[in-house]
This record gives sequence, structure tokens and C-alpha cells, in this order.
Amino acid sequence: MLFREIIQILKIQLDILDTINIVTLVGGALLSRIVEAYVGEYASGKSECAVNRALHLLETEADVTLVDLDFVEPFYTLRPIREELKERGLGVVAWVTEETLGLGETGSLMKPEMRWVLRRPGNIILDIGYGVKGAQILNLIEGAHEDPDLKIFAVINSGRPLTSSFEDVRDYILGLGPVHGLINNSHLGDDTDIAFIQEGAKMVTAVAKSVGLPMIATCADERFKTDLGEFDVVGNPVRYLKRYMPRTFW
Repeated sequence: MLFREIIQILKIQLDILDTINIVTLVGGALLSRIVEAYVGEYASGKSECAVNRALHLLETEADVTLVDLDFVEPFYTLRPIREELKERGLGVVAWVTEETLGLGETGSLMKPEMRWVLRRPGNIILDIGYGVKGAQILNLIEGAHEDPDLKIFAVINSGRPLTSSFEDVRDYILGLGPVHGLINNSHLGDDTDIAFIQEGAKMVTAVAKSVGLPMIATCADERFKTDLGEFDVVGNPVRYLKRYMPRTFW
């Protein structure tokens, strides 16, 4: 009987750990981990924001996993830079190109380890496919809607037709599903200038206020670091991006 009681206690303890998503114990206190999902329209730069966020976290955190869940027309994927990111110490859950050759659309299917990725310890960054269809991928991730740490951030590029005005962005956000914050990543590729970034910051911040969501940051190419500074024109912190995605066309 004693043995059965011990087994039952252990089972309860494991269930508790599963419920709180394997948080970290430090000095007897429970600390929530960072779990962020990046969504956005096509060419919003959400993947670039996700990759750079994961690498930035890696500078101070020992355990960071980046997950490629971009299954909506995945022309740009993490496959070509997967090994490079892993060599830098980042955990990467993504397809390997060689695994998908000759399989048609099979390369767009979910790997089993992706479904259970939120059960991994440490911090997790999710690169989600674009638009509403992309955001729905979270429905396939075990425990996503119960994870208290999960934050979904919508990346907005005012240089794209579907998110070029206040009304467009507001309607897009309201139709996207659960969102916990907005990120301004307004750009025009190599033709981007600071004025365009700042105008985007104003508009996206106005949308955030109108729908009651926080502004997380403005993202900008690292070439603007000297002139743009730490904060954008409306006071949002600026996250600088090193460009990885131009060489990830699979």
C-alpha cells in the first residue's frame, strides 16, 4: 500500500509540473519562462523578428528554442540556416531540406516534435505562418491555449498593402484571434528610411491604443542603430535586426 501511495504522489507532482509548463526554480521561487509566438502578414518580417529575438535571448539565457511553424506558403523557412543557428547554441525545431525533397507538399506538414514543443524546458520562440491561417497553427500545438506564459505578438509592416493604414491594421488585428501585443516592423526592404519607420511607429502605436493592446517594440535594420537610437518617435523601445531571411529561400 505504501508503494502505491508513493507512486500516486509522484504522479500528482508530475501532473503539477506539466500544468505549470516546467517553470524554473530559483531560490525557492517559481519564475515564468519566455514563450512568444510571432505572427504577421506576408513580408511583415515576423520570421526575422523571431530569429533575432531568439538570438538576443540566447545572450542572457542558456536554454532557448526557436520553432519554425511557418506552414503557409513556406518559401522562406529556417531550413537553410538551421545548422548555423544550432552552432550558435540555439535549439532549433525545423525541417531539414533533405528530409522533404521529393515529398511534394509533405514538407509543409508538422513534425511530431513541433506538436509537443511547449513541453520543452526553457524559453521558446515560435515563428508562425502569416495571416489568420498561420495563427490557427497554434490550435495544433499541444497546450498552447492553456499555457500561461504564451504571448502572441503581431508584427506589422505598414509597407504592405493589407496593413498600410490605421483602419487596415485595426481590422487585421481584430480578425487575427488572440493577440497580446503589437510590434512595428515598418520597412521597404533596402529602400527603407528612418522617416518610414517612424511613421509606422506612430500608426501601429495608435492602433495598439485603440484596441487596448501594448506596444512591444519597433524593429529596425541594424544599419539604423546610430541614427534611430534606443527608442522610436513615440517612445517604444527599438529592437535592431540582423538580416538572416534574405538567404533562407528554400
